[in-house]
Amino acid sequence: MIYIGQAVNTHGVKGEIRILSDFKYKDLVFQKGNHLFIDDSELVIKSHRIHKNYDMVTFEGIDDIDAVLKYKGKVVYIDRSEYVFPDVLNEDLIGFKVYGDDKFIGILSAIKKNVNQELLVVKSDKKEYLIPYVPAFIKNIGDEKIEINVIKGLINED
Repeated sequence: MIYIGQAVNTHGVKGEIRILSDFKYKDLVFQKGNHLFIDDSELVIKSHRIHKNYDMVTFEGIDDIDAVLKYKGKVVYIDRSEYVFPDVLNEDLIGFKVYGDDKFIGILSAIKKNVNQELLVVKSDKKEYLIPYVPAFIKNIGDEKIEINVIKGLINED
């Protein structure tokens, strides 16, 4: 299962729910007929629309607010085996070893969203580094390791 967001609230009285998601490929996920998992429920998307920062979703068989209220505040997942994504998922990179100039820097512990780009959170024994996840800094990703271009000031070894 892959985490894609959180059902933060209901909307209206006809069973629509607001999902807050920054999942990289949500345009592939939020389509009519696709499955979402909330708690122990497998739900089929009946409709989707975007409203402000939210993905507004209704599900087949749910047509009133009372039936969808139980999902408010819950985490939303997808089954990875149901999708083919065009690129590597951020979730797949967690735990990769990060190297700069053939020197081990640390382990990728998270990928954070920033205003302009995503940031790799790399933890070493002593420090945590934030590395922009953009082509200028990423040399190669593969074999459970990430090679980065190190510029002066990016990795402080003091």
